[in-house]
Amino acid sequence: MSKSLRILGIRGVPAAHGGFETFAEYLSLYLLEQGWQVTVYCQEDGSGPIWEDDWLGVRRVHIPVAKEGPVGTIFFDWKATCHAAKSRDLCLTLGYNTAAFCALLRIKGIPNLINMDGIEWSRAKWGPVPKTWFWLNERAGCWLGNHLVADHPEIKKHLATRVRAGKITTIPYGAERIEAADEAPVRALDLEPGRYLTLIARPEPENSVLEAVQGFSKRKRGVKLVVLGKYSEDNAFHCAVKAAASDEVVFVGAIYAKAVVQALRFHSLAYVHGHQVGGTNPSLVEALGAGNAVIAHDNRFNRWVAGESAVYFAGAEGFSSAIETLLGDQAKLVALKTASRERFAAAFTWPDVLEQYESLLASWLPGPGHGTERGRADARL
Repeated sequence: MSKSLRILGIRGVPAAHGGFETFAEYLSLYLLEQGWQVTVYCQEDGSGPIWEDDWLGVRRVHIPVAKEGPVGTIFFDWKATCHAAKSRDLCLTLGYNTAAFCALLRIKGIPNLINMDGIEWSRAKWGPVPKTWFWLNERAGCWLGNHLVADHPEIKKHLATRVRAGKITTIPYGAERIEAADEAPVRALDLEPGRYLTLIARPEPENSVLEAVQGFSKRKRGVKLVVLGKYSEDNAFHCAVKAAASDEVVFVGAIYAKAVVQALRFHSLAYVHGHQVGGTNPSLVEALGAGNAVIAHDNRFNRWVAGESAVYFAGAEGFSSAIETLLGDQAKLVALKTASRERFAAAFTWPDVLEQYESLLASWLPGPGHGTERGRADARL
């Protein structure tokens, strides 16, 4: 029996859009080395027939979608699910935003594992209709997936209120260890290595961007706060963040070039992680891999990921105090950087994460001797 996997739920590979795409890229190439055949569904703008190509040995199925935004993604996910249902290959669905479509795979008897991501419906940015959509699809994913993957113990606890805990496996996100980086991209942004902090997050209230900027701007710091992300003049929250910034806060825009982001991380004095909801956030894991001292919002998700390698804050005053603590204690900064490296090595290296995924996926391969008995057991709610 060949080891074949189809990956659904993302925009495609190579990665260009976010954490799930990066994970899919790493997993695909890793599985190829282990003798698997991997197919990834890729969303294309426009119209026309479905077409296929090969990317570094990965089979890509390109599905053109004329509609834009969330509606276009929904159409893409449906077409990808219908295409996957024509095969008998094991499926891995990343995210549950359209998990109701997985009913088709279940009807066809095709094993499908779902990475349930974070608690999307709880995010403050969504209105009543999106919240309801995500809440219903979270339920659907729990019921329709043959097995679930949680990227954080707290996400598993949450999912276990919907289904049996035995139906859920916890596997965190991974990242690269950054041992060195060119200073040129940092200096090109008029920054001095070691004299700035980085904040990399979507500019949304739940990511504590405003609190961080307000707390940092309370007084002169002698270092800069570098904020990555797209800020629009027609967005009230974005304008509030920029209005709260002192002249030591630098908005460098959205940067997607991997080498530039890695250089910014590696040469930063510390990394600011204000995310209040979610599981194992990729940006925080990447900061640990870069050996950053971390200033993180104080919540159960961040405390498990960063452990003792972070200073925690709540609100603008708390952030201001955290900054003063770090800037006034060089020994603590060094200790936090060391702790970040140790925490990263213990739980978040790609080889370890990908090996866990392969082991789980192999136990669900369809056919004689490939997870059949487990399938009968775990398919129950």
